Amino acid sequence: MTTQFLFDGPEDARVTLLLAHGAGAPMDSASMNATTKVLAAEGFRVARFEFGYMASRRTSAGKKPPPKAETVMPEYLAAVDDLGPTNGPLIIGGKSMGGRVASMVADALFDANRIAGLLCLGYPFHPPGRPQQLRTAHLIDLKTPALICQGTRDEFGDRHEVGEFGLSDEIELFWLEDGDHDLKPRKAISGFTTAGHLQSVAEHVSGWVQRIAP
Repeated sequence: MTTQFLFDGPEDARVTLLLAHGAGAPMDSASMNATTKVLAAEGFRVARFEFGYMASRRTSAGKKPPPKAETVMPEYLAAVDDLGPTNGPLIIGGKSMGGRVASMVADALFDANRIAGLLCLGYPFHPPGRPQQLRTAHLIDLKTPALICQGTRDEFGDRHEVGEFGLSDEIELFWLEDGDHDLKPRKAISGFTTAGHLQSVAEHVSGWVQRIAP
């Protein structure tokens, strides 16, 4: 089955971002839409796609539960193939589970010179409330240049926890103060806004890409 994409941003952009969704929400969720909007405004061409279980929810009455991340790795690789050649560097990634799956296929693609980097938006370092079930083994020796944008109070891995994980030196962490797993802060408490955080993400991604793929 050919991957169906949603495209945003300039068709002739120098850099393309291929993003997959999180475990529980589709590629056109409010969070994905908002993040895509600011990335496209920063000059990136953004391509979004859905894993099969999520796409099936659009046509079936029941909701298929998310499969194990390992089982959809071939779907991510297929999306890279179906996307085809890009004008310039390709960055793969996604929100939560989407970024995790991308991180699991990144090194093979990077070694083959098919991608320039990895972008994770709210990485699920562990299930909420179960910090002992880490999803970081492959991140210890990751060779692909990576940027993880994470809220400081993310229940899937907050700033204090992540600092103890011993991640690869190729991974850069960009922390959003008071952000949750959707990078949303509590404005009344912290004074930060979701729009402000997303703009900061877009600007940081732009600077990071310039460093890894000038």
